Parts: sequence; structure tokens; C-alpha cells
Amino acid sequence: MSELIRDTVFGHLIRFISRGRLLKYAEERDPSLWKRYIDTEKSGYAAHHGTTEPQGEDSDVEERSAEDRSHNTNGEQSRSSSSSGTRVGEEDGVIINQASGVEVDSEKGRDIYVVTWYGPDGPEYPINWSHSKKSFVTFEIVLLTFGVYIGSAIYTSGIPTVQQAFGVSQVAATLGLTLFVAGYGIGPMLWSLISEIPQIGRNPIYIATLFVFVLFQIPTALAVNLGMLLAFRFLTGFFGSPAYDWTWTIWELMWLSGFILVLLFSFLPETSANNILYRRTRRLRKLTGNDKLRCEPEFMAEQMTGREIVQIALIRPFILSFTEPIVLALNLYIALVYDLLYIWFESFVIVFVEIYGFNLGQLGLAFLGILVGALLTIPPFFWYLYKVQEKQFNERGEIQPEKRLIPACVGAFFIPVCLFWFGWSASPDIHWIMPIIGSAFFSVGTLLLFNSVLNYLPDAYPEYAALVLAGNDFMRPSFGAGFPLFAAAMYRRLGTGWASSLLAFLGIAFIPIPFALYFCGERIRKASKHARQDF
Repeated sequence: MSELIRDTVFGHLIRFISRGRLLKYAEERDPSLWKRYIDTEKSGYAAHHGTTEPQGEDSDVEERSAEDRSHNTNGEQSRSSSSSGTRVGEEDGVIINQASGVEVDSEKGRDIYVVTWYGPDGPEYPINWSHSKKSFVTFEIVLLTFGVYIGSAIYTSGIPTVQQAFGVSQVAATLGLTLFVAGYGIGPMLWSLISEIPQIGRNPIYIATLFVFVLFQIPTALAVNLGMLLAFRFLTGFFGSPAYDWTWTIWELMWLSGFILVLLFSFLPETSANNILYRRTRRLRKLTGNDKLRCEPEFMAEQMTGREIVQIALIRPFILSFTEPIVLALNLYIALVYDLLYIWFESFVIVFVEIYGFNLGQLGLAFLGILVGALLTIPPFFWYLYKVQEKQFNERGEIQPEKRLIPACVGAFFIPVCLFWFGWSASPDIHWIMPIIGSAFFSVGTLLLFNSVLNYLPDAYPEYAALVLAGNDFMRPSFGAGFPLFAAAMYRRLGTGWASSLLAFLGIAFIPIPFALYFCGERIRKASKHARQDF
């Protein structure tokens, strides 16, 4: 438990108040451990040619004997070297990197000691966390996603009373949903990329944005006019990246997200491996007084210019999203499914309130079919992952990206099945349970599609995973934000059956995408300069 809490915001607060006396790290309890964190091979590469990776013939670096290397990394000698300003091993203009015994190239080399994990099984490396810790952290992130995501759908049931409270049309009242979704789409373009900076990490972003999200629920619920309501709905969406039933939905959202904030503040450890390694390196520099200690994420960040950072954060996600055929096709498909969901949700009021006479409380229960569909899909999907897909990974834990798409090929059919079933069963002479049963198929389709695509993209573009996922996060809500504005009018003019059928036909048109990428994705990847080439 102490290891879990130590790396949380609450744990950092305890360490700060106690001045590091409580919740100590291993190297703080035993300062001699710092030598075990040094990667001699990568330190040698850095000394020889300035990077931590081998470069062809440059990887044949000259090393000293193991005895010399052990002697030269002695803690007292390193501290003496750092404090005196001299460089140990500097004889006749020759500088020797003491971590590796390699001569430092005067033009390209860097005299640094590369800090890495405590062996391949280092317990602080997130991949090596215990199953119980991984499961708990995953639960926290899922709960965070649920608590923020529900902020879009929870507003829908309050739209009629927003109309009454402010005397506006349904389209104007629906802007509260549209702007929240728009903010939710723009936010990841900033927050997800900032969270990848080693010096920042993910936890500060999670906690800070969730705090603002909770705080902004107050002025949202107390809005005195539509403009104020819409402004804060956008801001809550951006930072989460109705009789006054509608205000109660906002208060409920605040209570839920407030509880999640306290939980994450106390029990969510940092999950960014780069940030964990960066903070370890800072601790080691403080413990040893050796300024040559550097980790790879820190080393790479030092080499980036401001222009490169701006390009990565603001330009490259769009370049990858619109110039890579794989990314563009899948982003459009996921955006379509997302759009269909928001349009379709607008029909629930028409179907269950106007056709079946449900009140607002009963209307909420009509969404249970979607929950049941997800719960019934998860066990067989997990069985498939464990029994089939797990065996397709190689010894390095890698899989051919296209094999991720098999569930998507199945799930693609369930979206139109749901929409046809729901649309044509929603009739006064057919029991209300039938459209609810039909709604369950949407969960089957989205669960299989989203899990497949959002795993396929990082596998196909491992070096640009954060960028392609940020582009996907942007495209989904950006396309879907405006759709609810005309959804109700479309359902009323075309009727429930034909309006749902129109959406179903759109879903059918996109079914070939996962099949095409499953059979041709490897060839497309190998023609790209950004995608993975070794599978």
C-alpha cells in the first residue's frame, strides 16, 4: 500500500511535508543502489556518438574492463569529480566516460551516465507492476473516463427543462450538449500531449483538469442565462478532455466527479514510465551530487527545439490524421460510429416519451439495454483475447497490428443491426422492450470496434502512438458535436424507422474498412514512412 500511495499526489504531499522522511524510495534508503541504475552500454553510446542507441559501425565502442568500470563508478569518486569541477579520466586531452570506460568523442559524444530501470524486472516500471496494482489503476482510469464522459449524455434528459427555464428552442438548448462534446474533442490535443512530457507526467494533468472540471459544475448549475450555461458547458468539456431537473443532473455530475477526484488524488500513482524515470534521475542527482546522471527521456527532451515541440503538439497530429490512409480511414469510421451514437440518443426522447409515454425517470431506464449489451459482450471478448489473441504475440510481447482488427470485422455488422431493429420496432403496437433489446446491439458493435481500432493504431504507429490517438480523440467529438442539433428534426420528419435506417445505411457503407485493412493493411503500412515496418 505504501508503494501505491508514494507515487500519488497525496503521497508527494506527504513526502513534501515530511521533507522526504516518509515514503522513501529504495535509493533513498540505500544510496549505494544508484550504481545499479546506470546503463553502461547506453552511456558508452552517448560518449561515442551522442545518442543512446547504436549507430551502425559506431556501436563498436571501446570499453574498459569490468574492474575499471566498477572502480570508476564509485560514489565518492563521482561526487568528488562533480564538486571539484574536474573530469575524472581527462589525461592529455582525452576524456573517458567513467560509467562505461569509453572515450568521449570531442565532436559528437556526451559525457553522461544514462539512468535506467533496476534491471528488466524493475518493480517501478509500470509494465512490471503486480496484476492487482494494474487492475486497480485501470479501474481508476475507467472510473475517471466514465465520470467525465457521462457529462455529455446526462445533459440530454434535461434539454426540455432547459428550453422552459430559458425560453429557447430545442436546437439552442441542445447546444449545451454540442459544446461539451466540442470541448471534449479539443482538450486531448493539448492535455494528452502535455502529459507525455517527462518532466510533467500524467498525474498532474489528470488531477488538475479534473479539479477544474468539478469546480466548473457549480457555475454551470447556477447559470442565470443560456449564454452562461453554454460557456461553462464548453469549459467543462474542455477540462474533462433538469423543474430544475437539468440543474440536478449537473449537481449529480459534480458529486460523482468530486468523489473520483478524491479517489485519484489519494490512490492514483503516476503511470508515465518516462516521468517515473525522470524523477528517479533527479533524486539520484541530488543523492550523489553527480550532474552527469541523465535518463533517456530527459536526454531526448534536451535535444528538441521549441519549434519541434510546437510541431509535435499542434501540427503532426493533423498531418498523421489526414495523410496516413490507415489513420484517416479508421478515424473517419470511429467518428462515424460516435456521430451515429449521438444522433441516435436524441431519438430516445421521441421513442420512449412521445411514443411509449415514459416519464423522465423511466426514460433513464430505457438506456439499460445498452449497459446489458456491454456486459454480455465483455466475457466472450475477453475469452477471445485470452485464448486466441494472446497466443499471437511473440516473445517480445508484440503482435502483427492487423490481427487486432478481427473483432472489428465482427462488430461492424452490429451497428446497422441495432439501428434497423430499434427504428422499426419503435411503434405503439409493439412492446417497448423490443427497441430496448435492439439498443443492446450498439454496445456489441462499439465495444468490438473501439477496442480493436484503438489498439491497432498504436501497434501500427508505435513511435507516434500519442499523436495518432490524439488525432482520433479530436476527430470523434469534432464530427459528432454538431449532429445532435438536427437529430430530433430528422427523426420527426423521416419517422423513427426511416431515420434510423438512414443511419444504418451509413454504418453499412463503412463495414468494408476493417476488412480492407485486415487484408491490405500490411502493404499500406510498409509504404508509409511513419508506420511500423517490421511485421
